[in-house]
Amino acid sequence: MITIGIDPHKSSLTAVALDETGHLLATRRITINAAAYKTLTDWAARWPQRRFAVEGAAGLGRGIAQLLAAAGEHVVDVPATLAARARLLDTGGSRKTDAADAASVAHAAMRHQRLRKVVAEDHHTRLRLLSERRDDLARERVRLLNRLHVLLRNTRPLTAADSCRRDLARELIADLRHLDRRLHTNQAQVRQVLSETHSTITEIRGVGHIIAGKILGHVGDVTRFPTADHFASYAGTSPLEASSGERRRHRLNPTGNRQLNTALHTIALVQARDEGPGRVYYQRKLSEGKTPAEARLCRVHPDAVAVSARTGAGIDDLRVELARRLRQR
Repeated sequence: MITIGIDPHKSSLTAVALDETGHLLATRRITINAAAYKTLTDWAARWPQRRFAVEGAAGLGRGIAQLLAAAGEHVVDVPATLAARARLLDTGGSRKTDAADAASVAHAAMRHQRLRKVVAEDHHTRLRLLSERRDDLARERVRLLNRLHVLLRNTRPLTAADSCRRDLARELIADLRHLDRRLHTNQAQVRQVLSETHSTITEIRGVGHIIAGKILGHVGDVTRFPTADHFASYAGTSPLEASSGERRRHRLNPTGNRQLNTALHTIALVQARDEGPGRVYYQRKLSEGKTPAEARLCRVHPDAVAVSARTGAGIDDLRVELARRLRQR
């Protein structure tokens, strides 16, 4: 297997091919233009058994990495910090050239087996973009509502200043109506993309189209999580132990993907509020002396996961059920 390391820049990229022993086979510098992808693939065609390692595939290397992934090439993302460490170890100093950087990227890919595989952007990317746009629109709507509240609270039809406040309030109301139309359009777009994914996670209690779009958009390819525990760590839903003496306690996990964590927290609140197995589980934890926050964070015993995963009882069951349904796409 030949590993081709790519060091991308704004105006050019440098590619270095290494064999399985790390021996340098060839180097190529390519100018970034409309023909860059074809030039790179034509140069790499001499090695049928190959894979590409791109430094910063979510940054400067996103363009070439996405083109390669869309063509079915095996592409991995090498973090810049990891490539820098590999360069330091390989050269024994801080000497730096584009070719040396590309070779370090290839060496890092050869030595690390758990690098993120670059996949072509699909429905997940669209859902994430739409979800982030909806969050922006919702925040702007809240800001306008707060400003409108201040204007209306102080408006009295007595002075010229009050007339100005009234006119501004009318403008804000027009802006709010425009935002409401855009939010409605965004919701329709999310529904359309969700229908294309054929996902079944909306069948879970508490998961609507907006929450489903956020989850699918931020999770992406669920197979990148080896176990449900990896998924919980990524989402920040695994509680952190904060015990003292004989008292066993857990606290909120502030790490992980906070957008995904917010979505899962919303689902847990809905399940605890509405009648059903989720509320029964929540009430049982409260009767055991746990606080409301602790009850929502409780994990179900592994032996009960197989039985309760379909009921939505508890956050641990929820992530297991989500992982199962995401794999059914």
